Amino acid sequence: MATIQQQKIRIRLKAFDRRLLDTSCEKIVDTANRTNATAIGPIPLPTKRRIYCVLRSPHVDKDSREHFETRTHRRIIDIYQPSSKTIDALMKLDLPAGVDIEVKL
Repeated sequence: MATIQQQKIRIRLKAFDRRLLDTSCEKIVDTANRTNATAIGPIPLPTKRRIYCVLRSPHVDKDSREHFETRTHRRIIDIYQPSSKTIDALMKLDLPAGVDIEVKL
């Protein structure tokens, strides 16, 4: 049995700021819908928490510590049946500097 392979673009977004990430997702989904492609998402992935423990004192008092954390928010958007117009519109899209984007075909 032969199955038809459907074209799909998977976009993974990462950011420290959740609001920047959500606005970027909205822009991508709007662009995909404007060019007659089917956009599914944004699908939220688990947030990665990274905790750093630092000694407050430079010499003694090991019991006195300070904790810092970074949270990396992640989202996935799948775009089905993309046309060349969709890809061109996504390439021209201006997204904020704090958002990391990975695109897989």
